[in-house]
Amino acid sequence: MNTMQRLNKIAVAVGLSMMALPSLAANHVADGRGSGMGNTGVASADYLTAPFYNPALVASFEEHDDFGLLLPAIGVNVRDSDESLATIDDLQDSIDEFEAAPIPSPGQIDQLNRYLDDLQGNAPLTASSSLGLAVAIPTKRFSTNLFARGYLELIARPNIADYVDTGNQATDTETRYKNSSVTMAAFGYVEYGAALAKEFEIKEQRISFGVTPKIQQLTTYYVVPTVADFELDDYEESEHKESAFNLDFGVVWLKDKFQVALAVKDLLSQEIDLKDKNGQKQDVYELNTQVSAGVAYRSDFFTAAMDLDLTKQERFKSLDDETQFVRFGVEGNAWGWAQLRAGYEIDLEDTVENTFTAGIGISPFDVVSLDIAGSYAGENQFGVSGNLAFTF
Repeated sequence: MNTMQRLNKIAVAVGLSMMALPSLAANHVADGRGSGMGNTGVASADYLTAPFYNPALVASFEEHDDFGLLLPAIGVNVRDSDESLATIDDLQDSIDEFEAAPIPSPGQIDQLNRYLDDLQGNAPLTASSSLGLAVAIPTKRFSTNLFARGYLELIARPNIADYVDTGNQATDTETRYKNSSVTMAAFGYVEYGAALAKEFEIKEQRISFGVTPKIQQLTTYYVVPTVADFELDDYEESEHKESAFNLDFGVVWLKDKFQVALAVKDLLSQEIDLKDKNGQKQDVYELNTQVSAGVAYRSDFFTAAMDLDLTKQERFKSLDDETQFVRFGVEGNAWGWAQLRAGYEIDLEDTVENTFTAGIGISPFDVVSLDIAGSYAGENQFGVSGNLAFTF
């Protein structure tokens, strides 16, 4: 498979996850500014993207800020470190040739088994996408941000059978690929809420508190097709939905140009079953409470931020996929008209590769802002995000 075909396959994975967004969503953030700064934001987000990081930051705004509109924020990520998607595509072509031949040749048999061997033990393919919208009205009395966001995470893991030699290569190869499969699971949610925040002066200290009541719609999918029948869009055959109420909390201490913050996301932990198309439970996805701390230095021309996850994020119970991040980010601001950003993200659990991020922003007259970011964590592991915002 050539490079263009591989890129097309990856585009399919991203496109499928994006198509699911209107009925799905999650705690991952679509934000071009924060993504460019190593996915920081607990102490450094602005009042418009604050619900995605820390509701207390909704009360952090400038004197001239009266209204903000985020429409939209979009992000996608793909991780296929072993090029499994391309190998599966080549394998399916090889299976078609094998089954079309009256008597498969030794070359066809060897090639088919080589593809199966290449897939054996491969890391799972993951694709995710996120979408966010927000309308903010900041005031000194009380600041409000009405938002909606969505997220979908899809994971595909090859399960390749061993070759069992019974003396008939063609029959043994056919048995092997028919007993090989791809476990495909997906989780997503959509949430709608109102982030409410207010700044107080307590013993000459400026402190902001925020809370977000929200409604969540959680959705899971689970299918296990054979490698011959595998298609990325098959996951919708086993949709399972649940709804929940949840809360986020946040606090920010402001001192001169420094901000120290704590955010609690999804105070009410949720679990949702993954069921196959026959309704049988196959796995459980855990949406557990996330606690993060952040510190930021903010001036007119420069911002530096660091976030630390104080809790691990769990996902699929059957997989060892826990993550816990420490994040670093910087931003240079050219008189409020243009921004240059960079960051680095480290997974303390070593589940995913460490990630470099970079981004740019354009914000003429401080009325319209366009933020674009990209991330890179090695070959076949990348992400892009962007958002368009209006502030008055």
